[in-house]
Amino acid sequence: MTDASSGTDSVFEADVIDSSVIDEGAFQRLLRRAGRTIAAPALEALEMVLDQATPPQARLTMLAGLTYLLIPTDLIPDFLPVAGFSDDLVALTAVIGLCSKHITPEIRLRAQRRLDRWFPLGRS
Repeated sequence: MTDASSGTDSVFEADVIDSSVIDEGAFQRLLRRAGRTIAAPALEALEMVLDQATPPQARLTMLAGLTYLLIPTDLIPDFLPVAGFSDDLVALTAVIGLCSKHITPEIRLRAQRRLDRWFPLGRS
């Protein structure tokens, strides 16, 4: 994006979200109901959003996609055959694409450590 007054490129910079904004207790309770298998990719997505090295546009898109998947109302109601889940599929495709492009080994390691803290192996 070019700043018309100076003729220079301006960079979109925003502090999208940080760990102080996340209610870890609520997130943990939600993931406990979902189980460890669902929690693993969810924690990777969370760590990606929290990682300052992830581009702001990717962080915002991930937040928007995850929010859309979690809200109960849809643009196209799910009870409509075939078309009902198409909007969810678009959001899910965006989330998966962002994860594959921006999740680093460091993010995976942080997510695994959080997963092991929240879901200790050997405990039921």
